[in-house]
Amino acid sequence: MDTRKIDARTAAYQSLIACERDKKYSNLEIDAVIRRHRLEGAEKGLYTTLTYGVIEMRITLDYLISRLSSKPVEQIDPEARTLLRMGLYQLIRLTRIPERAAVSETVNLAKKFAPRAASFINAVLRSFLRQMDRDNLPHPDKNDRIRYLSVRYSVGEDAAAILDAAYPDAEEILAAFSHQPPVTLRVNTLKISREELLARLTADGIAAEACRYSPFGVKLENATISSEISELISAGFVYIQDEASQLAVRFAAPEPGMTVIDTCACPGGKSFSAAILMENRGIVKSFDLHKNKLSLIQKGAEKMGISIIETAEKNGSVPDETLTESADLVLCDVPCSGLGVIAKKPEIRYKSASEILRLPEIQYAILKNAADYVKPGGALCYSTCTLNPAENEAVVRRFLAGTDAFAPEEFGMDGITSDGGMLTLMPHIHNTDGFFIAKFRKIKK
Repeated sequence: MDTRKIDARTAAYQSLIACERDKKYSNLEIDAVIRRHRLEGAEKGLYTTLTYGVIEMRITLDYLISRLSSKPVEQIDPEARTLLRMGLYQLIRLTRIPERAAVSETVNLAKKFAPRAASFINAVLRSFLRQMDRDNLPHPDKNDRIRYLSVRYSVGEDAAAILDAAYPDAEEILAAFSHQPPVTLRVNTLKISREELLARLTADGIAAEACRYSPFGVKLENATISSEISELISAGFVYIQDEASQLAVRFAAPEPGMTVIDTCACPGGKSFSAAILMENRGIVKSFDLHKNKLSLIQKGAEKMGISIIETAEKNGSVPDETLTESADLVLCDVPCSGLGVIAKKPEIRYKSASEILRLPEIQYAILKNAADYVKPGGALCYSTCTLNPAENEAVVRRFLAGTDAFAPEEFGMDGITSDGGMLTLMPHIHNTDGFFIAKFRKIKK
């Protein structure tokens, strides 16, 4: 393994090639490279920004390349195409880097990794500076609605079509995904109150504020994790969890002494939230398909002082008769397309319709099995981090049409209330992830 120090641009180039060629997840690749090459400070920041940024803007960048180059984008060698994307991204988004430096550094990389394309890359980048305004980039005609949304907001046409068909304000949703979301913390009230945490953050010079809706949440002004925040996480005072996920558990309303099942538990945030709301009294059974991830839940519980979580490897889409009517509450946060967290996971932008279309059947199977585990009078909560109605309302309607044992249950608070036992949280309205929550009550026999 090569552990030599390398500069940020070289590291970004190599990671972008690896992510595209080997289909690596960008977050895992970035974490591995930072550790392997010991990137720190400004170099770490530039590397992370360049790598995530180019992946996020890929469709927009390729459209610009197509306008600037006589050669079709798909016919440009992957190495040269990656370098062009990097150069354009710096010219458009990294405004603190002088234009001359952005061009020259990209050309220098080209001389190393794509020498035959160096002059071509130089010409395209200089054409951009002559012909285009980074504050008013060209895009397809708005009448070509899906193509326009895809290029303007750098999302695949399949994702753009799903959102546009479902929401009149699809463009506002996509615009919200173009901004880096704040880091949101869930306070572990077994160890510290939110007020105490905010006072501690203020004393450390960290800008933070209470979440608008979640009484346990804190939003950080800075989107990066400081050493002080890392220490709080390591000590179990807080963990990273979006406000929408916090609300999903709050609306589920776990109470001390309950038996709670979390059917798709990893990475554990909802299990932790349930245990904290239960004041560490009762049982939380955390199940997941991936056995290797369950140890992370146990380690997280230990550092937070939570002793009521039991983990087990289970496939939620396969029924388990040993769990029949054993739980007061079942949390069913199913695998989904993730169209509500595009801002946090850039690869989601490019999911195909075929990938998304297979999900509702899996989600329905998990929900149907989870329903069997609820005691009469108990509650069942279904949630996703997508804004695709086929994975949300349609799954709920199918479930309710196939059972007379459950009824929708309304929930909410000031400013957000369910309708028919369902609630969708929107990034441009609620300043949370795009998130869907549904709640049902099992009718007593």
